[in-house]
Amino acid sequence: LAIDEKRFGPEHFEVAIDLYNLAGLLQTTNRPAEAESMYRRALAIDEESFGPEHPNVVRDLDKLAQLLQDTNRLAEAIPIYRRALAIEEKRIGPEDAIVAIRLDNLAGLLQDTNQLAEAEPLMRRALAIITSWLGADHPSTKKIQTKYDALRDQMDG
Repeated sequence: LAIDEKRFGPEHFEVAIDLYNLAGLLQTTNRPAEAESMYRRALAIDEESFGPEHPNVVRDLDKLAQLLQDTNRLAEAIPIYRRALAIEEKRIGPEDAIVAIRLDNLAGLLQDTNQLAEAEPLMRRALAIITSWLGADHPSTKKIQTKYDALRDQMDG
């Protein structure tokens, strides 16, 4: 990181890669505050370097939202997941498997915050997309089906 900051400057996209990687290490070693700072800085650099809808921005948003979710800052994570989902839907289309992953992430978070009525159609949509891509018997499809069934049970009970 220090070498790339000196070589390219502190706001260069190469520095954002270093920040992203270091943030992942910090997150893994249970240093979430430092990781969050790095993810936010990488996000700002990537937005400035590539624009607000670039895949690197989505990657940064996703990791930041995961960190916030892992540190029980669920309300902060929701709009970040929403933004990542909106960018992906626009960039690659609403029926892509990656969109299904984003839908599943957001639906799970909404379920965790007891926003079940909002989570259910997102999870249903994720299940439909992933089933069309992978088939009903694929492990990833079964995993989302199990989560969807649990959500439906939670709504009923």
